[in-house]
Amino acid sequence: MLTTRRAVLGAGAASFALLAGCQQTDQGARLTAILDRVSTEMLRESPERCTSLGVTEAQAGGRFVDKLGDASKEGARRYRGLLETALADLGGLKRDQLPPQDAVTLDVVSTSFQNSVANARFEIGGGAGAPYVVTQLTGAYTDTPDFMDSQHPLRTRDEVEAYVARLSEYVRQLDQETAIIVEDAGAGVIPPDFAIDKALLQLGQFAATAPAQTVLVQSLARRLPEVAEIPEAERAGFATRAEAIVRDQILPAYQRQIEALRAVRPQAVHDAGVWRLPQGAEMYAAALRGRTTTDMAPDDIHAMGVELATQFNAEMDTILRAQGMTRGTVTQRIQALSRRPDQLYPNTDAGREQILADLNAQTRAIVAMMPQAFTTLAQAQLEIKRIPPYTEAGAPGGYYQRAALDGSRPGAYYINLRDTHEWPRFSLPTLNYHEGVPGHHWQISIQQESGSIPFIRSALMGFSAFSEGWGLYAEQLADELGAYADNPLGKLGYLQSATFRASRLVVDTGMHHKRWTREQAIQSMMEATGDLESSVTTEIERYSVWPGQACSYMVGRQAINRLRQEVTSTLGARFDLKAFHDTLLANGAVPLSVLEQLT
Repeated sequence: MLTTRRAVLGAGAASFALLAGCQQTDQGARLTAILDRVSTEMLRESPERCTSLGVTEAQAGGRFVDKLGDASKEGARRYRGLLETALADLGGLKRDQLPPQDAVTLDVVSTSFQNSVANARFEIGGGAGAPYVVTQLTGAYTDTPDFMDSQHPLRTRDEVEAYVARLSEYVRQLDQETAIIVEDAGAGVIPPDFAIDKALLQLGQFAATAPAQTVLVQSLARRLPEVAEIPEAERAGFATRAEAIVRDQILPAYQRQIEALRAVRPQAVHDAGVWRLPQGAEMYAAALRGRTTTDMAPDDIHAMGVELATQFNAEMDTILRAQGMTRGTVTQRIQALSRRPDQLYPNTDAGREQILADLNAQTRAIVAMMPQAFTTLAQAQLEIKRIPPYTEAGAPGGYYQRAALDGSRPGAYYINLRDTHEWPRFSLPTLNYHEGVPGHHWQISIQQESGSIPFIRSALMGFSAFSEGWGLYAEQLADELGAYADNPLGKLGYLQSATFRASRLVVDTGMHHKRWTREQAIQSMMEATGDLESSVTTEIERYSVWPGQACSYMVGRQAINRLRQEVTSTLGARFDLKAFHDTLLANGAVPLSVLEQLT
């Protein structure tokens, strides 16, 4: 298998297509049947995912446009049960009788389901990797309003009626999560005090908005004129119905959730790590395994972060000295650079618009470079958007939303513009390359467009270590392609980003394994990166409620670099970087454990 994989990587994506075209065996047919069944079962459990992907009702196993997912513990147990059944069925297959590509798919799907089940057996919040149901980052209130605004389609009368129906469904979701807040608190699982406080702030901001001014009503009113089936005389009636649901049902549900959080707030502690929770050490082990798809121990991950941060700081020092910045530590010099007027955008709406314009210009420039590193080019378009103001207080710096499979919605990445001074000019290109091209948008679009990856893998599975690892590798690739050739400060931004991701390994394991305080983690990351305290605080608070997730980035990047080095060493002059990239992405996201077996 070692030889086969390297030959494939050397020859290019076409070779893998040949593997995919192998005659299907009886075992292969059984695998396909199992995956088709479980794909429909997974979609049936998540109407939001159906809408986001743009699948048909036939694919989804029924109507979904007027529904939202079940957020109750019973729903989580039902979902876990379908994965456990699928694992039992997959375990009955004879792997050695599968074509090579099908054997890879079996390994990928089995690993995903095993990790998901291990995570979900911790029946709190969202499982081991997200143990608190409502925080500054988790809960329907952080996702559903934006989902309704940016993803629910409004093209027909039926979709407008479904929008209104989903508003009532949202009330159910909120109340289901409120019930979990109370139940989990009874089991000793309460978010840290700072996570509750930020959640209360954001919930309160939405609850204090006049119903007609909420995004849920405004989105409908804004888009109704585009629905040709509905005459102008009827539009006000739909908006009035939506406003009534928000006023009489949704805002009271928000208030119930606020009251539930206030009731548990006196019991909350300031400790950031999950070590303090029942089975905390076991929970963190499951979260790390699921996020990194490796069996790396927390201490090994911690040591990797310390070593890489030291290396990147030395490289940053070289660039800063070349710029005449020689006084103070690397961190102090980066902080000084971040405050320089020539690096700051105005903290105004005009400044925010300029950031978005600059990001779009940088995207056009990097897209033009892609033929240097890829033969297969992504086709999906990319939009760059501001994170909605009503969730930006606790939201991360940026995140990506994949394009719809049916082409109805482009890919998009969101940037947090609550304070433009958190984004000095030298730091922006690297964010762009990570979230957009050649990062998440490029990788996920090529995966979705490949046509050779089973639907369950291309659309329903994600492996943070691979995808986030690719995002970091994409930052490195942009540098290798010359994106910073005339922009040494941009190169500094790239190295600062790499240091930031190395620091994540240190602080995540520090909080959840070594029992660091929130303040220790903030100080460590500030000293490593030179980032603003406000930005670092948001990150640390994120890691506290998503244990292990922050470790996936750099662990994944290092795995991809090791693979590239191995193949380069083996093939020598025959190594083809385009073929390497094409094959890596055409094969889709895989667990690192599977990637290592294949190499």
